[in-house]
Amino acid sequence: MDDADFQTGDAGASSTYPMQCSALRKNGYVMLKARPCKIVEMSTSKTGKHGHAKVHLVGIDIFNNRKHEDICPSTHNMDVPNVKRSDYMFLGVNDGFMSLMDEGGEVRQDIRLPEGDLGKEIIAKHDREEEFVITVLGALQEESAVGIKAISK
Repeated sequence: MDDADFQTGDAGASSTYPMQCSALRKNGYVMLKARPCKIVEMSTSKTGKHGHAKVHLVGIDIFNNRKHEDICPSTHNMDVPNVKRSDYMFLGVNDGFMSLMDEGGEVRQDIRLPEGDLGKEIIAKHDREEEFVITVLGALQEESAVGIKAISK
């Protein structure tokens, strides 16, 4: 028993939790193909002669916007990701990473500037020296900027 190393550990909080398939709702979150997705479409088939009603789920990956689908018996459990939404004051961009400040004044520079229209909008607002807030979603040790809000004065 001497060779055990207990120097590191976590709080024991899981990155997902189980939920019965029939309890999932549109605009909620679910794990599809091992990716955290927002449910955009749901339909339930009637109970067949072999028992279970089936739920057809269509979800959009919250980080890369890819579409995923799955079919699950309504009585079975599916994993739901613990999704955390945070707002940060935008400070600037350096080497493709954003400088963001939380409400406590802590600065972080580990979130990549998003690609596509959102990234272009962030650069345009930054060039016009506008003040704005970046919304960041986090799930499964992954974080990504998903939205912009203007700061109302």
